[in-house]
Amino acid sequence: MKNKYFFLILLFLGLMQNIMASSHREAPLISNDPLADNTDLYAFVSPDDPGTVTIIASYVPMQLPHGGPNYYGFGENIRYEIHIDNNIATPGDDIIYRFTFHKVNEDPTTFFYIRLGAQNHKTTYTLEKSKDGGATFETVITDGIVPPNNIGPRSIEGGAGLNTTYAQLMTNAITSTADGEKVFCGPTDDPFFVDLGGVFDLGDMPRQDGNSYDGVACLNVSTIAIKIPISQLQKNGKSELQATSILDPDFVIGVWASALRQTIRTLNVAGSESYSGDWVQVSRLGMPLTNEAVIPIGYKDLWNALTPYQDLANLNDFGNFFYNPELALYMDDSQFGGAVPAFASLRIQSNSLGAFDFRNGKDGLYDLKGSPAVAGTALDDAVFGTLLLPAPGSPRSVDLWPIFHTGVPNVIPYQLATGKNGNPLAAGKPFINNFLPNGGDMLRLNMAVPATPRDDPNFSSLGLVWAAVLGLTDPNFAATTDLQFIPNMDGFPNGRRLEDDVTRIELQAVGGVVLAAIGLWYDDYVPGNSPVTPQLLGVLSYDTQIGENDVPYQIQFPYVAAPHSGTSFCSGEPKDYTQPAILSPSTTAVIGLSSPDVFAVSQPNPFMESTLIKYHLRSSGKVDVTIYDQKGQRVETIVSESQVEGDYEVTWNANKYPSGQYFAAIKLGNTGVFTLKLNKSN
Repeated sequence: MKNKYFFLILLFLGLMQNIMASSHREAPLISNDPLADNTDLYAFVSPDDPGTVTIIASYVPMQLPHGGPNYYGFGENIRYEIHIDNNIATPGDDIIYRFTFHKVNEDPTTFFYIRLGAQNHKTTYTLEKSKDGGATFETVITDGIVPPNNIGPRSIEGGAGLNTTYAQLMTNAITSTADGEKVFCGPTDDPFFVDLGGVFDLGDMPRQDGNSYDGVACLNVSTIAIKIPISQLQKNGKSELQATSILDPDFVIGVWASALRQTIRTLNVAGSESYSGDWVQVSRLGMPLTNEAVIPIGYKDLWNALTPYQDLANLNDFGNFFYNPELALYMDDSQFGGAVPAFASLRIQSNSLGAFDFRNGKDGLYDLKGSPAVAGTALDDAVFGTLLLPAPGSPRSVDLWPIFHTGVPNVIPYQLATGKNGNPLAAGKPFINNFLPNGGDMLRLNMAVPATPRDDPNFSSLGLVWAAVLGLTDPNFAATTDLQFIPNMDGFPNGRRLEDDVTRIELQAVGGVVLAAIGLWYDDYVPGNSPVTPQLLGVLSYDTQIGENDVPYQIQFPYVAAPHSGTSFCSGEPKDYTQPAILSPSTTAVIGLSSPDVFAVSQPNPFMESTLIKYHLRSSGKVDVTIYDQKGQRVETIVSESQVEGDYEVTWNANKYPSGQYFAAIKLGNTGVFTLKLNKSN
């Protein structure tokens, strides 16, 4: 890979002043009602089942695995809903999945959660589905199984408990519907990852003392996961095989999740409670971090009460939070750039191409409004309306705003800079099309874009960022402006995969990489020279230091990891972040935007007794080669020494280990981890 990396992150803005765990406790009212609190939402083409899309909605944040005797779980008297918009011609939702949960105590004579095969707070669910936007519902699952919390081995595996395994409990909870959906509801590991403590400490991310750690590691959430055939989601009932291209606009869906409660709660003298009145929305989530990081505290409760279809009608209330994001003030030395040292490398263009200023309160591209230069582009009022260039003083209306409220069309200027020859308003390489202008804040996913295999050498947690790198630098893609499938085109913000590092991507986006991606280069660019300037390199090499989940995801539905046990190390001991982490493969660091410093292969693979791991170092440093099993448990370290640039090889003798899948994590200094998948057969 070449040194000249340009990123296109056609996405939205990130973090704000108070909190950053995608949507954990994000608003004053909902923080007092955790059972109804949306935490995260994911939507992606299933990597092992390309004819389906998986939607995952998580609720009930910050669950301690040992939080008994009344363990966390879904609430009764709450409607948990997943909403899907698939048709511009119809207002509002087109499909709604509604879940309600019910609990019973099988043994009210004990304080234990599980005893002698009986379970208290035993939970089941009813799933209703609407295909007409909520006008009518049909029941598709009754008495759906919700696994118990992972109390500990005696409660789950022991003869005095349930006498099973937690993996079997999760498998038994997967239910199929008559329409071909697969459904799972239950406790899981929190699949998000971020250094909460650093963020809370006035934006100290990465921490200046080097002690960053995942603030939601070892915590659980309550998860709803649905795998749905694409033909059930596409507005005309088509499968992905019928798409006209991988950017077919007819395959775009918008997804958002919500929780609703009745307006009246009555506390009865007998120690019970009852509910009555109309159902009202108390929480919602589409794009991660919108309410958390964009909407200020005085508007957060209002935001939770609205639907995405009301966002544009409330533009006067919310628009400026996107046009002039608060976080951008801390990436601007003329404002408060020095107040957050961790963001020192994130700086916004103030004189791009010698003419355009995108700092808060400036005009951005507004001076081009109505000019021949923008005729026929998305910036032309006749093409895209007035939202992209609404008024002077709205600089981020062209890069951050459309990601939140319409999705991005395959229209100039929203194409990679490949082939633009220095003109950001010229046609470039098609890259994204998830345009769906019904309403506002939703995850938008083009279901025609294939899934990138998780073992693809180019799979990356940087999503569309890494796809842009390949599309602009890899000769397999950069030599043409034709539409091609580039690995990670299925990544955030084209939907959201579990692995996508949205925190890092969004902070880079606030730092202006969207603008640079289409040719609006940073201030230190000199015409005629390479646009890969020190300022661009600084923005793109920014790293939060937390780039992966604390435990590996599953490779099959429901993909999320099992919940942490109340008796595991996660009950109170922090993870040792000095150990290399498993990625598939790792892209935890972009060091100056050079090619990865480590390349490696394993021969033979699969193998029976031993395999030879060959690796090349582009630079010197301390090298650790560590073997992990499929659960992420360390098996052994086979290299731990300082090495200079060059080629190396080491044999891993696996005679004493059972057959199965392993990982070799090759760590060079602090530059990241290169991960090999190893398959040992009998």
